[in-house]
Amino acid sequence: MARVEGFEVVRTVGTATAALQALQSTPVDVVLLDMNLPDGHGLDVIRRMRAAGHGADVIAVTSARDLEVVRGAVSLGVVQYLLKPFVFATLRDRLEAYLTYRRQLPGSTRVDTQAEVDEVLAGARPSPRASVPKGMSEDLLSRVTRALRDASEGRGLSASELGEVVGVSRVTARRYAEYLCDSRVVVRSSRYAGQGRPEVEYRWSR
Repeated sequence: MARVEGFEVVRTVGTATAALQALQSTPVDVVLLDMNLPDGHGLDVIRRMRAAGHGADVIAVTSARDLEVVRGAVSLGVVQYLLKPFVFATLRDRLEAYLTYRRQLPGSTRVDTQAEVDEVLAGARPSPRASVPKGMSEDLLSRVTRALRDASEGRGLSASELGEVVGVSRVTARRYAEYLCDSRVVVRSSRYAGQGRPEVEYRWSR
């Protein structure tokens, strides 16, 4: 967040407990919150934030694509829902949109026109920009992600196998799989099948 003008990182923590403790002593405007924390779910953190009177906005960061999680986030007032994997440009867009949103809020404690109400309800909508690296397709990335996630439990796919599933070349499949590895939602390992050089396979890690 510090790389985006207009934002200052005041605390970075790695657990739900630490996040709630930090909010007790450090006032913040917006929380960048991972939904999958070691000691609790992000939705529970938001509920406890609200119960304790913390009104900070929340940008959810998650690999969870469950509709109930998305709906729960919306009902708790999450202003952005950012899916992993993503590139820095995507995060920057969300933060810049949020900053614009905050600056456009009425200066008083009340709204006087329908336009002001609409701006508040619209929330922090990002500007339309590419969310994947240049030369990559959002649609193909989704198909590769789905293929790896839906593979038999505990089973990885080689680049060739992945390419066959999504209908692209081995080289293209490997490029997308490596991108997901760099985003830490896929892990690579070696597959040994007799003599010769081992084959690299990719496995969904969530």
